[in-house]
Amino acid sequence: MRNEWILLVDDEKGILIMLENLLRKEGYTRITKAESAAEALTAVRTTRFDMIVLDVMLPDMDGFSLCVELRKTTSAPILFLTARSSDLDKLQGLYIGGDDYVTKPFNPMEVVARIQAHLRRSSQYASDALSTEELYQYDTFTVSRSAGQLTVHNVVTPCPAKELELLLYFCKHPNWIFTAQQLYEQVWGTMVLGDEKTVVIHISRLRKKLEADPSDPKLIVTVRGIGYKFVPSLGGVTE
Repeated sequence: MRNEWILLVDDEKGILIMLENLLRKEGYTRITKAESAAEALTAVRTTRFDMIVLDVMLPDMDGFSLCVELRKTTSAPILFLTARSSDLDKLQGLYIGGDDYVTKPFNPMEVVARIQAHLRRSSQYASDALSTEELYQYDTFTVSRSAGQLTVHNVVTPCPAKELELLLYFCKHPNWIFTAQQLYEQVWGTMVLGDEKTVVIHISRLRKKLEADPSDPKLIVTVRGIGYKFVPSLGGVTE
């Protein structure tokens, strides 16, 4: 039996029941279902969820707007289910705080596999935070694994879980070059279901938080034709 709390948000009861049944077969029993944005917002006020699966098309609020509201109270990974297949719609969901997405119609087992990957990575992240402190201090920002906190210019800056994991991975491997696929495998926790756009958007979100000029990044730089690397300015790691 698994202890993680999962919130499923979709106005199609059939999808909610199907995903709940599949997740229960995998040992997940703490599952809350919501058929509207209002129900989802009520749920997050009373329960600390470890994973949120969010449909984009809801009767009372679109999923993108709901994601923005959810991000005010939770840093749990958010997986979008979207019938909108254009890259623009997918990228919008990632830009405003989503961590991953699956396009409808979808393979139910793919959704379950992605949920498991996110939860597995989150569990490992929490375990690592308890076993050792990783505190990376640089001239403009500090990031702590155990506190799950990013501070930029001495101001605590909200940072969803996957952004924080990605930044910590960069800090742990300064000046290493990674492809987007390698970063997806290491941070999102799967080798076959990744989408490079997810990594690109998360890097863009981090740059907006960390860089003086996100259009001309100096910390997380693009190595043309290869991938990305973190170039630390000052400071290092205290364990």
